[in-house]
Amino acid sequence: MKYLPINSQLFIKNRAKFASQMKPNSVALFNSNDIYPVSADSTLPFAQHRDIFYLSGVDQEESVLLIFPDAPYAHLREVLFLRETNEHIAIWEGEKLTKERAFEVSGVRTVYWLSDFHKILKEVMTYADTAYLNTNEHYRASVETETREDRFIKWFKATYPAHKVERSNPILQRLRSVKEAEELALIKHACDITEKGVRRILPFVKPGVMEYEIEAELIHEFVRNRSKGFAYTPIIASGKNANVLHYIENNRACLAGDLILLDVGAEYANYSSDLSRTIPVSGRFNARQKEVYNAVLKVKNEAAQLLTPGTLWKEYHLEVGKIMTSALLDLGLLTPPDVQNENPDWPAYKKYFMHGTSHHMGLDTHDYGLLHEPMQANMVFTVEPGIYIPEEGFGIRLEDDMVIQPQGAPINLMANIPIEAEEIEHLMNS
Repeated sequence: MKYLPINSQLFIKNRAKFASQMKPNSVALFNSNDIYPVSADSTLPFAQHRDIFYLSGVDQEESVLLIFPDAPYAHLREVLFLRETNEHIAIWEGEKLTKERAFEVSGVRTVYWLSDFHKILKEVMTYADTAYLNTNEHYRASVETETREDRFIKWFKATYPAHKVERSNPILQRLRSVKEAEELALIKHACDITEKGVRRILPFVKPGVMEYEIEAELIHEFVRNRSKGFAYTPIIASGKNANVLHYIENNRACLAGDLILLDVGAEYANYSSDLSRTIPVSGRFNARQKEVYNAVLKVKNEAAQLLTPGTLWKEYHLEVGKIMTSALLDLGLLTPPDVQNENPDWPAYKKYFMHGTSHHMGLDTHDYGLLHEPMQANMVFTVEPGIYIPEEGFGIRLEDDMVIQPQGAPINLMANIPIEAEEIEHLMNS
């Protein structure tokens, strides 16, 4: 792994939190992700399942974590199963975790090779009444591929039909949404790498540069700072492309006078950052662009102040809608009759700002979190308003990552990344 070692105390704490929420005499099981095929013998780069990483720090395929707090024998209370390594694997694929190294990474003392899994599990299930199985219940999830976890769940239910089954996801949704100090430091590090990328491309951008050249500069800076790369597919959207919310082609020339909407973020140690900035191709905003830009920035700053403990996500978005409506009226994009006659289910401001303002962020860019429950301290949310004006040929989005505090305003993990129009112009012309 490119990232530096993470103290195993983080994963020990995470497992203890999860175990405290389990029913008596129950076992929980977590699988790593598959390595997904492309064609022939080609595969996609491995990306670890965030849940097993959150609970163990193991960042390797063909791994299983077992948690059984009430096991009658201490050695069965936490168990890791790993693919057995050998000299042949080391030569052809590189070093894999040894049992000793797995303990250093995870803090789990009992480590078996995966070949022993079925035998050990059979013993465990003679002691346990209930099994927690790990399903993907994220509100944005739309998965058509059968995952390793899916296959395991089908196998488990067929093999142990008499046992009760519980879902681990509701526990993880709550636990993962509130970050430990170590997690906040990792997210902040990802944000700092993103800052280096932004500062690299500001003086690089000129009329005629291709969107993919900007993407290349960013990935260069990310990887040289121990990131695997982008936390999500990058958006480098110049001119009218900025009005396509998930534009990812990144293949157009950036023209003089246009704006470029950048929605990019580095990952670090599987933790995400999520940034949006909008910059002028020619190094200067024109008067109208700056007027709209400053309106979006004002909405972002005001929206961020609402991210406080006790806030409900749905009510928060209603308040941000009011702030955006006022901004659009000031810009002349909406009229008072537009607002008076709006459809409550699709308010007038949605014509120019059609997406949400904030989402949980952490190990996943759209991280775990139950949106119907109040916000809590140490949750991380994006704040990302935008105004998209197809008839004027540009769109502007600004986004930072905020940590909710016990009291007062949130902390902006991206406070050092240039955002004021004048600073961006200065850096682009330095």
